[in-house]
Amino acid sequence: MNGAVSAGQETRTRILDTAERLMGERGFEVPLRAITAEAGVNLGAVNYHFHSKDALLDAIIARRFTPVNQRRLEMLDTLEACHPEGALPLEEVLEAFLRPVFESSPDMCHIRPLIGRIYSAPREFLSRVYGRHLTGVIQRFISALQRAAPDLPPAELFWRLHFTVGMMVHTMNWASILPVISNGACEVGDPGETTARLVAFAAAGFRTHVPATEKHFHA
Repeated sequence: MNGAVSAGQETRTRILDTAERLMGERGFEVPLRAITAEAGVNLGAVNYHFHSKDALLDAIIARRFTPVNQRRLEMLDTLEACHPEGALPLEEVLEAFLRPVFESSPDMCHIRPLIGRIYSAPREFLSRVYGRHLTGVIQRFISALQRAAPDLPPAELFWRLHFTVGMMVHTMNWASILPVISNGACEVGDPGETTARLVAFAAAGFRTHVPATEKHFHA
């Protein structure tokens, strides 16, 4: 019995590993047969463990987003415990949001492009990610950012969080391209270094003046 369970779990994990790597490389439209061939399983195994390709993608997302969000909230909980009142340090709030995305072992580097693709596909993001995995997390970080940047109006704060997410997504999407276009000068390697650069850039954006909202037209 235990051997059968272990074999079934091994097959499920192999399908997940293969699917997320191929989807990260080729996009969501990678054929299911390509996944089964690469994983060395038949279509029946995918149907048994996941029932459909949609359910397979949902399982990939849950497997990767859940620990990232848990780590985000753990870091934020620790930060808020250290600062029960008053302002929160902006850089540390941003680090809690960004660092867990880039904290991955070398054999998981392929997942960053897939997460980037998910964020970059609005319909996929809303239907598969935001409502299921991010609503509560975003609300927590908005509250934390309001304490870290209390002078920002709510709409402006959300715009800057939106720009921060865009920067994060672009960095994930271009992780394999950056060394090429920078002639080897830049790469998304060490999560600490990558996070430090993102945090510094985002913090500067949060601290800049609030632009005037009036539109000026010149003849």
